[in-house]
Amino acid sequence: MAVSKIIELVGNSTVGWEDAARFAVAAAAKSLHGITDVEVTSWTASVRDGDIVEYRAAVKIAFVVD
Repeated sequence: MAVSKIIELVGNSTVGWEDAARFAVAAAAKSLHGITDVEVTSWTASVRDGDIVEYRAAVKIAFVVD
């Protein structure tokens, strides 16, 4: 039987929301192993002069605890 831990992160991207979520998972994978799931909890963006300039994805990442 495994135990999982969940952490919350925010990924940023100038390309899009999916890219921001992907970046959050990739960054977490650099220091965590055994990532099993990701849940996107919100999508936000920064706007400048009427244009979106940065996309943000707030995510919950689950990983197995050793």
